[in-house]
Formats: sequence, structure tokens, C-alpha cells
Amino acid sequence: MNEAEFAVALGPALATALQKKGYTSLTPVQAAVLDPKLQGRDLRITSQTGSGKTVAVGIAVRDLVETPFEGTPGKAEPHVLVVAPTRELAKQVEEELSWFFAPIKGLVVGVTGGSSVRDEVRALSRGPRVVVGTPGRLLDHLNRHAIRPDFIGAVVLDEADRMLDLGFKEDLEAILKFAPEGHRTHLVSATFPRGVLSLANAVQRNPAHVQGTPLGSANSDIEHVIHLVDSRERVAAVVNLLLARPGEQTLVFARTRADVALLTRDLGQAGFNVSSLSGEMEQRERNRALAEFKHGGLDALVATDVAARGIDVQDIGRVIHFEPPTDADTYTHRSGRTGRAGKKGTSALLVSPSALNKTTMLLRRAGVRHRFEPIPTSEQIRTLRTDRLVTELTAEDPEGFAGHEDGLWTLAKRLAESENVPRTIARLLLGSRTLGVTEPRPVRAIFAPDERAGRNSASMRPPRDFNAPRTNDRGPSRFNDDRGPRTSERGPERGPERRPDRPTDRGPERAPREAREGNDAPRRQADAPEGGWVPFRVSWGQEHGADARRLLAMLCRRGEIQSNAVGAIRIARTYSVVDVAAPVAEAFAKATEAPDPRDPRVQVRKELSGGAPSGPREHRSPPPPHRPREERSAAPEPRHHSRPKLPDAPKSRPARPEQRPEPREMKRPDQAQREAKPESRAEAKRPERTERPVHPPKKRPTRGAPTPERHLKRPKR
Repeated sequence: MNEAEFAVALGPALATALQKKGYTSLTPVQAAVLDPKLQGRDLRITSQTGSGKTVAVGIAVRDLVETPFEGTPGKAEPHVLVVAPTRELAKQVEEELSWFFAPIKGLVVGVTGGSSVRDEVRALSRGPRVVVGTPGRLLDHLNRHAIRPDFIGAVVLDEADRMLDLGFKEDLEAILKFAPEGHRTHLVSATFPRGVLSLANAVQRNPAHVQGTPLGSANSDIEHVIHLVDSRERVAAVVNLLLARPGEQTLVFARTRADVALLTRDLGQAGFNVSSLSGEMEQRERNRALAEFKHGGLDALVATDVAARGIDVQDIGRVIHFEPPTDADTYTHRSGRTGRAGKKGTSALLVSPSALNKTTMLLRRAGVRHRFEPIPTSEQIRTLRTDRLVTELTAEDPEGFAGHEDGLWTLAKRLAESENVPRTIARLLLGSRTLGVTEPRPVRAIFAPDERAGRNSASMRPPRDFNAPRTNDRGPSRFNDDRGPRTSERGPERGPERRPDRPTDRGPERAPREAREGNDAPRRQADAPEGGWVPFRVSWGQEHGADARRLLAMLCRRGEIQSNAVGAIRIARTYSVVDVAAPVAEAFAKATEAPDPRDPRVQVRKELSGGAPSGPREHRSPPPPHRPREERSAAPEPRHHSRPKLPDAPKSRPARPEQRPEPREMKRPDQAQREAKPESRAEAKRPERTERPVHPPKKRPTRGAPTPERHLKRPKR
């Protein structure tokens, strides 16, 4: 489309704006909204991601922006309201419409959460024709009368499906109630699920469906690749993918804010220049991260689905899904961040073998075709890096290279004339970043399933080596795990003789709760690794809701170890002590030094006192050895016992515990009363103290210890 055709379709002013941006023709969705039959109707604009829907919206409402301003000077009386789900998308729409309407002096102002309300009110007083904002902030300005809705001719809901997912339905309905009768309502989205159609039917009149591409069709410029990786090696897989194609703008998607923080920290520690984008960040930080990513100053940007929705950076060459999304629409919007404006892109998914079937079904619902590709190995990355370096350094340019200086060129010639040139070049390479920001990581190879095998998961695993040492199902052990068969320590699984040496008494000699429940015995002494165990103190105890299961999961995640590298777990009131296998203790201590983004208050430090939880709040004496019942009753009580010492009672029980008393006949209470009729009150008295053993009181006295005489005093009848 030449300049004359642009001028006829859009007018000279808007045609000039498109040509300055490098437009030589309109995209299908942009050309579709120019149909004269759509004039004055509510539109449902659908097209694949990166097809220019924002400019299509500008073309659809250009007649309202070109209308002469009839409002009050110094007041915000816009003709168009554009509602976007996120701050980043609202900022992007504001920038796109600003350059498009600049030739006709159509001022565009954005209002979003996290910005200064005073600055926004000042910008609104300039009389904008178009106001772009998030639902909450737009509704606030409407309620405060900072925006007067009397002249609104169109309301545009951009990414309506995401706004419904975020719970903005009530806000959208409230905003639409402010618009005057007869206004147009346009909905824009790459997907139109059932909820969006229900909303469209409720708020639109005489709608027209505008399709730039068929609904549900995939972007042919995006290549979809599945990388099978172990779930614990996903960070190493991301590192190798970034090293294999350096210099390419990469957007990494994580599921939660905590995952974004953890992955950003791990990639930063590996030497990459990365930043994050999530909803918990301040708006200034989010704008800075997005601007740096657009200008190519980052190796990767780690973001959540919501924060990265609608990001329009045309140079994004690859999208990495740290975890596959849960639905096809989310995957469509994620992968649509690459392959924009006719450029090619790659959407890489890191999938564990157990989630492969679910992921392939998701891609099938999204209407895309995929292929399998292994994660680049360390050897492949080193080879690619060496070849790339040799090509760059040996490029033909006899008089220097682009951007060289005379002094630098003279220095290079001087070094080339030295006696040992290889040693000089090796030192230069060692001191520069030409060898890469970090070394590639070892990643266990997982074979792709055979297409003919269908869903047979056995083809996903390498052949089993029965001569290899036994490991658990989660992967190779970090130390030799010679557990061997279960011994008689636990005894047989069933039968009355399971614990013949277990005390039958449930008195004060009973073992502590931790020992009874097994919290201190995930790994027993017979299973101790080479070098023993190293205790670590964790600032997480019973008062904070800690238990053995949650502690084990947290330590394995933070310390990058397996569960069989964790020994005894002893939980105290305000802290816990955990034993870690000595072969991995140093790596565990180094991995847990940095604060955990999920809970920075939980600290893990090496225990210097030996590991048992002790202290004034958790004083516990070791359980005494098993003794017969007679010895326990005659043994002196501990010094710290607060109960009064009572006179020794005569032993009326048999000497041998094995002898059982003969069964006695059970009688009803009324029968016993008829048979036992005393002749006098003296005979009805209780037996003497010497005929009945006296037992300690059941409850401990709270105020002072009573004397034996007072405690044994009988009440008067």
C-alpha cells in the first residue's frame, strides 16, 4: 500500500504517522476494521498475537478522536476510554495510540495503579481525547469526577478474557454504567472463551465480529519446542539454553511470584544480567525493568503471566516456559510474545516426563504443532562457543574492525609480534567474557518418546543399568546410599511380637513425642553416610507451624539436595535441628546462605552445639532405661519433681509380673448393695489406711506443695 492508498483509507495525517513507523501495508485485522459496513457498530476484534490489534483499535475509533473538542477547557472529558488488565499493557497501548494520533493532536493520557494520583489529575486537566487505564484506577477517577463521562463515544475492553480472570467483572460493569447512552463498546482479544462471549452479549448492541486471522489459529511464525528435563534440573536447563544462543532477547515465564524471585536469583548468581517482572513490584521498578529489556540490556526477563500480558517487544526471539501453563489460552498469550510483526520466534517448554501427556494435550487444544529437542549438553555449548569466537575474531578486515581505535590497533600489532603469541591470546581470553558468563551445567538426558509408541511412557526413559548402585525414583543420590534390607530394629510388620522390648507402662518414663512419632528417624544410624551427619539449625519451630514433612520439602528445595541426604529432624518450640549428610553438607550450607524469597525469615545455619534441641524452653531429659515395675516404684523421684513425697504404700501386688489375677465376678450396683448390708455405722466405715495403697494425687498443686499430712487428711462425715 503506497502513500496515496494510505491517505485515501485513513486520511493524510494518519497515513503520515504509519509511514513514519515503517508501515508499508496494513495487517489483515487493520484492514478489516476499515470496512464501511462496520461504521457505528460494536466490534469484537480477534486476531493472533502480534498482528497489530492496538493500531486496529485506533483505526476503529479515529472518527471520535478527529471530532472537534466541545468540552470545558481544563477538564478531562475524553471521547474514548480504553481499559487494559495490567499496567504494562495500559502503558503500551498509551504509547501506541500516542504516536498514531499525534498528527491530529489527539492527546492520550494513561492512568494506572501504582502511579501518583496528583500527577494523573494534572495530566487529565490537559483535556485528553483518549484515556487509557486499568479498571480500578479508571473507576476511582470516575467516582471522584476527575473524568467526566458526558462525551464518551466508545469504551474499548482490551484483553477482556484476562480482565475476567483477574476478577474485574464488577469494575467493568461499573465503568460501562458511567458511559452515556448510545456509546460503542469494542472487545479486543486473541481468544474469546465462554466468559468473554457472555460479557459481550450483555454489553454490546448489534455486534460485528472482525477476524484478522481465524479464531483459534496459531501463529505460523512461532516454532514450538518441548525439552524433556528432570523437574529438579530446570534451572540448569535454562542456563544451558541461554548459553547456547547468547545475545538473543529471551522472556522466561514462571507460574508464581515466588518462582520468579527464585529463578531471577539463580540466574543472577550464575552471571547473567536478568531482571524480573511481577505484580508485587513497584511501578517504577517494573517500568525500569521493561525499558531495559526493550533496549536489549538484559540477557533475560523473568515474568509472571499477568505481568507480561500484552508486552509488545518486537525483538523477542525466544520464550521459555519454566513450567507449562495450565490452559491453552494462557499458552497462546505466552508464546505470542515472540514472532511478532512478521519475525520468527521460538517457544520452548521445559516439561518433566510425568507431565508430558498433559502438555501435549494442551498444545493440541491450542492448535499448534510441536517437536522434541534435547537440552544442549556441556560439550555442545563449549563447541558452539569456541566456533563462534573463532569466527568473530578471524573475520576479514585488514585495516581493523568496526569501532576500533588507532591505539588499540597498535597494541594488537605489538602483541602479535611477541614471541609467545598463544600464551598472550590465552591470557586475553581468560580476562574477558568471551568464554561466556558461566560454565554450562550438566543436565541428565531424557529421551523423547517414540511417536509410534503413543502414550507408552517406557520409551521416555533410558535403558536401566542394573549394575549401577540403587537410587531412589527421584534421581541419583548425592552420596552412597547403602541402606540394605530392613533389619530387626523395626521388627516384623505384623504380629504381637513386633516390639518385645517395648515398655508396657505409659507412665512418666514414656519416650518423648518426637521419638514415638518418628520425627527424629527418617534415617537411622545404620543408614549413616560416609562421614556421618552434620547438624543444622533452622529458625522454624512448632510455634511457626513446622513439621517434619514441610521441613524436609523446604530443605530439599533450598539446599538442592535429595530427601535421602537428610537425617534426623528434631523440632523444638521456636527452632529445629536437622542432620544433613556430611558429603553434601558444605554445598547445602552454601546454597542456604542467601535468604529464601518465599520466606526470608527462615534461616539455616550450621549447628555448633551438636544438634539436639536444647535450651530453657525445651528442656527434656533422656528417657530412663526399661526397668521392672517394682524397681520403678521404689526408685527415688528426680530432684526437679514438684510433687510431695508420700509414705511408701505396702506392696499388695504379686511379685512376678507374669502372674495375672484371677477373673472376678461382675455384679450390678443394686445387687452389690443388697448383698453388702452393714450391721452398724462403724462397720460401714472405710478400711484403715494400711489396708489400701495410697496413690499420688492426680493433679499437681498450683500454689505451693502441700505437706503429706494435709494431703492425706480425710474429710469429716
